[in-house]
Amino acid sequence: MRILLVEDHPQLAESVAQALKGAGWTVDVLHDGVAADLALSSEEYALAILDIGLPRLDGFAVLARLRDRGQTLPVLMLTARGEVKDRVHGLNLGADDYLAKPFELSELEARVKALLRRSVLGGEQLQRCGELVYDLGARRFSLKGEALSLTAREQAVLEAMIARPGRVMSKEQLAAQVFGLDEDASPDAIEIYVHRLRKKLEGSAVRIVTFRGLGYLLEAVEA
Repeated sequence: MRILLVEDHPQLAESVAQALKGAGWTVDVLHDGVAADLALSSEEYALAILDIGLPRLDGFAVLARLRDRGQTLPVLMLTARGEVKDRVHGLNLGADDYLAKPFELSELEARVKALLRRSVLGGEQLQRCGELVYDLGARRFSLKGEALSLTAREQAVLEAMIARPGRVMSKEQLAAQVFGLDEDASPDAIEIYVHRLRKKLEGSAVRIVTFRGLGYLLEAVEA
């Protein structure tokens, strides 16, 4: 799942990004509100983490524009402001959660997991496709009750597919979830990851179907 982190303090942005990447998420890092607004209007994210005190366009304005466009992705606000009125203002604009600085990275990760669980899985801990089960809290796949060993890229592809049951996803859409803005997001690389995933799903009643010219669909095979 792809996360946008917008924080103008370079050291804090780097430490948060590394923690999130270490937990397995794809993370784009930006440092001002105008760049964030552009990215949110043109890229697909599962969650945004917005600092309030951003240059050029503050976090409140970025959030307001996001909601005005009808985008419903969860937003976690970071702030050095502890006043209740600021928290209320952010929540009224459509923020989903608030975290005051300084904070522990473990708490941030827990809040991110909770927000993604509510938005992607409707509050459920587990997502299923036949014999394939994804535990969002543990960020772990199992197949027929056994842990499925995946690389970070393979996991990102499978997460994107299982989160959209019954939906054909193009190589471009999958690449957008797997690669960050600062990476070479080659859609052709997705073919490699899909090939590897098919090998790992062999012998189960779960498969990835190719729709020529359209993309891929994850489905459970009926007995």
